[in-house]
Amino acid sequence: MKRPLYMKFLAGYILIGIMAFFLVTAGGSYLVEKYLERTVSDDLYQEAHRIASDETLNNVTASNLDVIHENLSAISTYQDAAIWVINSKGQIILSTRRDISPSAPITVENFDPTAWGSNYYQIGDFYGYFPESRLSVIAPITSEMSPKGYIAIHYQMKKLYQSRSRILLILQIITLVFYAITFCLLLIFRRHVDKPLQQIIKGASEYAGGNLSYRIAVDSEDEMGYLANTLNYMSDELNKNGEYQRKFIANISHDFRSPLTSIKGYVEAMLDGTIPPELQEKYLKVIAFESERLEKLTRSLLTLNELDVKKRMLHKRRFDINEIIKTTAAAFEGICTERKILLELILSGKELFVHADMEQIQQVLYNLLDNAIKFSHDSSSIILETTEKNGKVFVSVKDHGSGIPKDSLVKIWDRFYKIDTSRGKDRKGTGLGLAIVKEIINAHDQHINVISTEGVGTEFIFTLEKAK
Repeated sequence: MKRPLYMKFLAGYILIGIMAFFLVTAGGSYLVEKYLERTVSDDLYQEAHRIASDETLNNVTASNLDVIHENLSAISTYQDAAIWVINSKGQIILSTRRDISPSAPITVENFDPTAWGSNYYQIGDFYGYFPESRLSVIAPITSEMSPKGYIAIHYQMKKLYQSRSRILLILQIITLVFYAITFCLLLIFRRHVDKPLQQIIKGASEYAGGNLSYRIAVDSEDEMGYLANTLNYMSDELNKNGEYQRKFIANISHDFRSPLTSIKGYVEAMLDGTIPPELQEKYLKVIAFESERLEKLTRSLLTLNELDVKKRMLHKRRFDINEIIKTTAAAFEGICTERKILLELILSGKELFVHADMEQIQQVLYNLLDNAIKFSHDSSSIILETTEKNGKVFVSVKDHGSGIPKDSLVKIWDRFYKIDTSRGKDRKGTGLGLAIVKEIINAHDQHINVISTEGVGTEFIFTLEKAK
């Protein structure tokens, strides 16, 4: 990975921090300055209007000049601004920051109050009078509805800028503190998201490389922990499937190699004259026997493969299970007669309809009955029974044969598993019959159980959905 997710988040976090600081510095400076302008100008205008309303200002003379100057100086000190009294001719006749006599006024060049319009304040040098920028407000002094002069208050913009800088510094500090606090979120992301994600990515890479025994060490209870546990479970299942496939191939190789070795050996012996012509018929029967065994094994493998490929796609329909049992039992009549095995059919009613895949259920019955005959003693009996209960049909195949050892009961459904490990008693057995039965019953969302006592017999019972 050229750019890990965490580095992208870190780069984004730094970029957001820089942009936020820039916006607070630039935008904040502008907004704070405008706010201070409005606040200061409002205060000064109200003060100027209040001063202009004083009756003593209607007639400024030498006798009352000191009193007016003293009052305005107090206001000037409080507002930290210069206050002027300007007559109607645009001449300064009193200033709190400079001694000016009404008899020797100072003229403000180009002073024109009408040019202010609706604006009650201006920022500048006030008609070129001040060398630096000031915020100035004026209020008219009126008498008998006509202007007699003006009150002008001038506030140094330098002081406003100082106030702005102090407020802006506070905003910048708050921004940096908040930015530092939010850095904790990045640390939390690093610990609870990025690190587990890196471990999960490493685990996925190990699995892709074939190391299915690798464990992702993420034990959290959140989504990352759930994902890690899911991947660990997946690797375990894949590992089991790998073991199963290796075992599957080994079993197939063993079951195919034995008959093929026999067939090949006997054919070569007959071709090179080792087996004389008068004994060839005997060994041809052995070859036919082994060929039949190979055919049965191949057919069983194809059945299992078909069940896997179809993904349990069933062709369910309504049929009489009693009739299928009779038909299947009739297929074993010859071998049962030869071994004097009695097939007892105890069926519920003349007809018992179920809803299932008829061909596959017939395969189940065939495999169970074949298994029962295989492990039954001569001159014994096998019972096939159907019963009905709670909307389900129960089918039972019970023999009185050798039974299944307890330690083998959980293994009989495994593919290629044979109780007789020597394969001496049942040389035709493939170890796939019961695996096929289990697959078919599971595909129908039904259940199959086995009850067996060694030396007494075995009973298989499976359920089917009763047809409406």
